Amino acid sequence: MSIEDWQDELKELRAEVARLNSHRFIRMHNSTTRLVWFNFLRGLAFGLGSVIGATVLVSLLVFFLREINFIPIIGDWAAQVLDVISADTTPR
Repeated sequence: MSIEDWQDELKELRAEVARLNSHRFIRMHNSTTRLVWFNFLRGLAFGLGSVIGATVLVSLLVFFLREINFIPIIGDWAAQVLDVISADTTPR
C-alpha cells in the first residue's frame, strides 16, 4: 500500500471513530450522573416487571391448583399447597 492509501484509511478510521463517539450510548456512558440515573431507572423497571410477572404467575398457579381438586392424588396435594398459601397470606 502506498502512503496515500494509508492516509485515506486513516481519514476513514478517524471519521468512523468520530461517528462512534457521537453515538447516544457512548455519550451516556461519558457522564457518570447520566449513567447512574439510567441504571437506577433500569433497575426500577426490572424490579417492577419482576414483581408483576411473579404476581401473575403465582395467581395462575393458584387458579389452576384450585381447578384440579377433583383429581384424586394431585387434588390432595394441591389442597395442601393451597392451605399453606392461605395460611401464609392470612392477616395476623
